[in-house]
Amino acid sequence: MATLRDIRRRIGSVQNTRKITKAMEMVSAAKLRRSQQRIEALRTYALSMIAMMQDLARYTDVNGSFPLLRKHTALRDITLVVFTGDRGLAGAFNANVIREALETRRQAEEAGHQVRWLVVGRKGIGTLQFRGFELERTWEGLSDAPTYTNATQISRYLIELYTSQQTDLVRLIYNRFRSPLEQTIKNVARLPIAREAYTAEDVRGAPASFMYEPDPATIFEKLLPRYVEIAVFRALLESSASEQGARMTAMRNASDNAEEMIEHLTLQLNRARQASITQEILEVVAGANALA
Repeated sequence: MATLRDIRRRIGSVQNTRKITKAMEMVSAAKLRRSQQRIEALRTYALSMIAMMQDLARYTDVNGSFPLLRKHTALRDITLVVFTGDRGLAGAFNANVIREALETRRQAEEAGHQVRWLVVGRKGIGTLQFRGFELERTWEGLSDAPTYTNATQISRYLIELYTSQQTDLVRLIYNRFRSPLEQTIKNVARLPIAREAYTAEDVRGAPASFMYEPDPATIFEKLLPRYVEIAVFRALLESSASEQGARMTAMRNASDNAEEMIEHLTLQLNRARQASITQEILEVVAGANALA
């Protein structure tokens, strides 16, 4: 049976753990608010860009004239860009995206395609390397506060792979943030650029909303790499927000569990103390009876 000293030591240990999880929850909450603000700001910019691309496409021959829109004749090589976190203690955040990536890779290889790995985040890098996969390119230290420069570096590498026909399809796999309690896996093709990004039924046939200089085709071509950069930047921001939300929720649950454990140990301590007092009273009474 645990002694009073052992129970007090356990209570102190759990209380220290609760302080740490509470602090981590507060830090994640602050980072999450910043990430949400950045996502909202990016969404406005992305919608404006798509609106401009849709308008430009009305005056541009988009059928096969731009490498980032052109599908390759054969689908041989698929690039998977996997976005994970640099740290753990975030529930199933990293495990879910890695599981989705492995399933995508399995399906691709069963269909006879080659798969190349590009991984963002130490957790994904470590897990996939441990499983024996060869990673073509990795990026670390981006999950807390990704920048547009980071997205530009990644997207340029993807564009080079696609335009040089080293790969035939680029998929981004990441957690999309919905709420601190809910993150959903997104597995989307970003190269070649889908027609939905630059065509829309409600835009075609509408009067021009912009005047362009130079010609629309030149501007449209310049916007295509920017669109890929925005897609990668959004994946970075969504993944960052999802990680902070998942960690905040995990730390809150850990704090709640610690609170329950402290209550249980306190009750156990009180019972042990009461038993000790009762035992002392019984010994005193027994000693007094022996002397009577």
